[in-house]
Amino acid sequence: MAGDKAHPFPGWRLGTGAADADGLPVLADVDVLVVGGGAAGVAAATVAAEAGCSVVLVEKYGFCGGAAVAGLSGTICGSYLARENGGPSARVVEGFTGRFRAELLRRGGLTAPQKYGKTYTEAHDPLIWKETADDLLTTAGVRLLLHTSVVGVLLDGDRHLGAVLESNAGRSIVRAARTIDASGDDAVAARAGLATYFGDNGVIQNPTMFFRIAGVDMDRYLGFYGTDTICPPHVTTAIERARDEGLELPRSKIWIFPSTRPGQLLVNATRLSGRDGRMLNVIDPEDFTEAETTGRRQVRDYARFLRRHVPGCENAYVIDTGTEAGIRQTRSIVGIETLTNDDVLSCRKRPDGVVRSPWPIELHTGDRPKLHWLLDDSYEVPYGALVPTGGEHIIVAGRCLSAEHEALASARVTAQCFEYGHAAAAATLLSLEQDVAYRAIDGALVREPMRDNGSLL
Repeated sequence: MAGDKAHPFPGWRLGTGAADADGLPVLADVDVLVVGGGAAGVAAATVAAEAGCSVVLVEKYGFCGGAAVAGLSGTICGSYLARENGGPSARVVEGFTGRFRAELLRRGGLTAPQKYGKTYTEAHDPLIWKETADDLLTTAGVRLLLHTSVVGVLLDGDRHLGAVLESNAGRSIVRAARTIDASGDDAVAARAGLATYFGDNGVIQNPTMFFRIAGVDMDRYLGFYGTDTICPPHVTTAIERARDEGLELPRSKIWIFPSTRPGQLLVNATRLSGRDGRMLNVIDPEDFTEAETTGRRQVRDYARFLRRHVPGCENAYVIDTGTEAGIRQTRSIVGIETLTNDDVLSCRKRPDGVVRSPWPIELHTGDRPKLHWLLDDSYEVPYGALVPTGGEHIIVAGRCLSAEHEALASARVTAQCFEYGHAAAAATLLSLEQDVAYRAIDGALVREPMRDNGSLL
């Protein structure tokens, strides 16, 4: 937790009778409520609706995309194997990830694979990401509620019956047979009082503020920086020297990605901590505010550094920052199983594995990110990491899965988040069809429809 602050944010525990007595209008009665319109939520809602379920998707912003768009993280990481020589490698994550990727490519919204150390990633256009999500959800028949937040939960004992929503129209209720918490922060689970935790005994990864610059002479830039998106040693040296100019440049190792647009770069450079040096936990709105104001200030200084010290960037200018700080980690659910650090390091495969990941442990603490590569291999995330130990009729999807600290630093990225949503939807369909609890479902049965939908498991 941030500093000595607590993060209670108690939920509003109402049964259906109490809710009706309170006079709140019932907005919808549906099979599935999905909370959060990031990669996991879009996948979960689309897959469930295409299977014939009635689905409401609630998103607090005026667009879908989550960390990929609001946070401007801007890349689909986690699809490609890592190789020691850094040569071309196989794409080993498909399923809904591959489907969304193909749509971005078709619309001109995704770059060719870009070198990222020993693996590859792809940068996307945030506007085309939004449009792709809009089209998939609309075509599937999802009822999408933008500019809407969850402020409470509907419970009968420990059984989830839906949520209380807040918008400019006031408060209302969505009643749902099943709830998928794809908020990234366990927003529904925490309000219901389910067990959650923050990182390693409260220590979580630093947030960041992504930004984009335009006006870049790409030939000169690439001639100096190179084609690896992780900065070379001479750029790190230049950053460390530029601190003598009074620039606030806390991170020495930065990442820069050419975008789909001519002369534009996506920059991941900032490191956000409190004015007193403490870790910021963006569950706390004061910490969130400090992260974003600090982030915008650091963006200006990193942009000045690029103009002064990186050839090709002399006339570059900032065109935007993230709508919010880039969030790597907040709450995690306590699941019936937990993805362990050893699972990742040993590249463990398992019969109940529902999501594959070849992404390195990418831990953001201190002035340099720490990378541990998984060479020519991948691991699988167990189904039980999405299932809370308490509560009925609720499952999570996205970075709030149950995972140890270093394991989450690998498992949290975009390609995997699409597939967590895919897995949550597949499990939800089984739960509804068989009228069984999520924790009673064998993860091996969740793999089968996922493989039918193209997942490489």
